[in-house]
Amino acid sequence: MRQADEATGVLEGPKVGWTLSVYPEAREASGRFVATVDTWEGRRGEPGQGANPERSNQVAAGRARGEVRRYCVANGTNRFWTLTYQGEGCHDPVVLRADLGRFFRGVRAELGGKAFPYLWVPEWHKTDHGLHAHFVCNRYLRRTMIEEVWQRVPGHGFVKGKLIGDLGVGADKLTEARIAAGYIAKYMNKDVDQKRVLGLHRYDKAQGFRPRMVPVHGPGLDEAIERACEVMGAHPVRVSRSNQWPDWSGPSAVALTWDS
Repeated sequence: MRQADEATGVLEGPKVGWTLSVYPEAREASGRFVATVDTWEGRRGEPGQGANPERSNQVAAGRARGEVRRYCVANGTNRFWTLTYQGEGCHDPVVLRADLGRFFRGVRAELGGKAFPYLWVPEWHKTDHGLHAHFVCNRYLRRTMIEEVWQRVPGHGFVKGKLIGDLGVGADKLTEARIAAGYIAKYMNKDVDQKRVLGLHRYDKAQGFRPRMVPVHGPGLDEAIERACEVMGAHPVRVSRSNQWPDWSGPSAVALTWDS
């Protein structure tokens, strides 16, 4: 959680105490206790390159799931789509990314060039059919348009869409987006990690829709949470501490969640 000095613009590590990252539009915050500046997390290496590659990958995967969740909730993504291949399928992650880049450019063209938030993840088929992709977005897209754009390339298969709705009394757009985030995040699993090409991300997203982050700090947890509440204008509905998390081995941490 590096912060830039207002006068110099130089990035600094977190202060001693509790540092939280608050995401107002995503309705959540998280952070950790820093005992000394020497524990600065910015010194971490690339996933899989540390002394414990398995643990490093687990941490990186958890970080990616958090980023996916915040992006989806902040942008209200409540529509879930699946894009598939015909025949023997696609077995090359680089080809999949090229196909999806072409697909989303085509969709934007159909929408008059207007950008919209979306996020996609790959999934390896349970059989030997190769890859397909899932994506979420926050607006209505005609199924016939999606099919036409995706199937412009020979070998591209069927598409399937789902609106996250009809959740019962009390459900709102925030709930829908959190459910969609859960759908998309579950595909960032171990199989994807095992077959992931070095340098390729676990997911990709439309640029320009990154959730806003507000850093807050407090010498103690209560002070840090109080400042997070000031940013959010309300108290969190859930507070989860790392001593409640199974197998947690990092510094003391906390996660906060607000409803709409």
